[in-house]
Amino acid sequence: MDTTAAPKQIKKGGSFIVEAHEPEAVFTPEEFTEEDYMLAQSAGEFIDGEVVPKIPELAKGNNELVVSLIKQAGELGLLSAEIPEEYGGMELNKAVASLIAEYSIADAGFAVSMGAHTGIGTMPITYFGNKEQKERYLPRLASGEILSAYALTETTAGSDALNCHTRAVLNEEGTHYILNGTKMWITNAGFADIFIVFATIDNEKFTAFIVERDSEGFSLGAEEKKMGIKSSSTRLITLDNVMVPVENLLGEPGGGAKIAFNILNVGRYKLGPACVGTSKKALASSAVYATEREAFGKTISQFGLIKQKLADMAIQTFAQESMSYRTAGYIDNILEGVKHGTEGAQKTMLEGIREYAVECCLVKVFCTESLDFVVDEAVQIHGGYGYSQEYDVERYYRDSRINRIFEGTSEINRMLSVDMLLKKGMQGQLPVLGAVQSLMMQVNMGMVMAAEEEDGPMGREQAMTENAKKVALLVSGAAVQKYMQGLADQQELLGMGADLLVQAYTMESMVLRTLKQIERESAASAQVMIDMTRVFCVDAMDKVAATAKNALCAIAEDELLEQMMDALKTLTETEPCNTVELRRNIADKVVAAGGYPIGQ
Repeated sequence: MDTTAAPKQIKKGGSFIVEAHEPEAVFTPEEFTEEDYMLAQSAGEFIDGEVVPKIPELAKGNNELVVSLIKQAGELGLLSAEIPEEYGGMELNKAVASLIAEYSIADAGFAVSMGAHTGIGTMPITYFGNKEQKERYLPRLASGEILSAYALTETTAGSDALNCHTRAVLNEEGTHYILNGTKMWITNAGFADIFIVFATIDNEKFTAFIVERDSEGFSLGAEEKKMGIKSSSTRLITLDNVMVPVENLLGEPGGGAKIAFNILNVGRYKLGPACVGTSKKALASSAVYATEREAFGKTISQFGLIKQKLADMAIQTFAQESMSYRTAGYIDNILEGVKHGTEGAQKTMLEGIREYAVECCLVKVFCTESLDFVVDEAVQIHGGYGYSQEYDVERYYRDSRINRIFEGTSEINRMLSVDMLLKKGMQGQLPVLGAVQSLMMQVNMGMVMAAEEEDGPMGREQAMTENAKKVALLVSGAAVQKYMQGLADQQELLGMGADLLVQAYTMESMVLRTLKQIERESAASAQVMIDMTRVFCVDAMDKVAATAKNALCAIAEDELLEQMMDALKTLTETEPCNTVELRRNIADKVVAAGGYPIGQ
């Protein structure tokens, strides 16, 4: 495989919707080195060897066992991927850290526990802690000596994170903040040693604090009885006049929103690789089962409808993987050469993560919903056995559901993605408004032109991707023209606009990855990628057409609606494609591979 490094291209976040990105601009899993895979495989070996045999016991909510396993992971260096080297970490880039997260999936409950510690529990100190806080906590967090949790959510502050009722008051001596309030749904609460707690100072300054478990007045509720991720600890915490030293204020007074939202962005794109890992396992389980289960004198893997399911599971996994690592690669590109502790590093890192907030939202929405589809199909392939706890797919199915709620619900992420993109346009950071105005002028003149298919193995799919982008701009432009500042109240339209963005970003991610593989090796070696991308794009354009039609009917009427529907028809018309045959080809490769037909 050609490993020649191409010059890094820095693309602005959200720019995919107004410009065509080139294959050279994206990172793909095929570019991981042997060393990268060795790191990830060491995580996988630990999970398979130490965690998987204990899943039945973990599912009983055995916190002591969870803690023991996380500490073992710490001894192997698996908790330190993104912690700076000077504090005992490996300081890996986002793509490699994501690969490790993908390989760490076997039991979602344990993965959530470990991920909450390494991610939302540790990253606030990594990015926002002062030197003393980093020296005090990061080495111990990296080794697993102490474990962490993140306490943001309240009964009134879930999706509305800033509606925080937990209060912090500075004592008369000026030595401690006194915290009072309740936090709920706190992962790792049953065993964490420190908590990143958000509270409001003087009823106006939303602020983060590092609160230690043994603080007087700190107490826990009972373990929540959850649908899935049963091996993770989820509890309510109560703060009753808890004295927090002023040196444990994280960041600056009033800086809590910056911490919360940046850490949520990290959590959103990291959900992608976690979904990829589970999807691959569900696909492998289904492929093996389908080749062993016989009915009517042959294995069910030979039946057309089972082939269709295996193919669709593989296509969805490929889509998740392509967009997840593309997004991680964008962040790595902008942060390349930036080292923790150097002058201006913190600001650059935060701005780099925030730059791709739109893409992080799209990854969260697509991958979590795609995983739900994959595990549902896995249960269906297994039939009655899929409903039995004797088979892993039953657990995958239950565990998957929480992902659409984690890191901001999918509904919130949909609205955020469109809102942030339009704001970038209004602030002049992206030429969104100019692109919208040009397209609307073409609509009014009846001159909307679809992108033309170019020569090459992905020419048709590239054209469909560009047309999907135009449809997203068409709907967004029409909505903005009609509702202006009132668009925020049109949640259904924002949701449909986000769905169009999701389809366009996912299509392009798959197309660029496939083109890059063709350039690196050959079309023959990329054939399964070509087939999966082709099927996805054909199906996606049907979804784009239906979504846009519903949106435009809610926006326009009479002559304007007719003009827009004409434009939509022009942009979404596709050439006939035998997706039945393509799916059969993909399914055959899945069966031959015993699972995901690409990669290691």
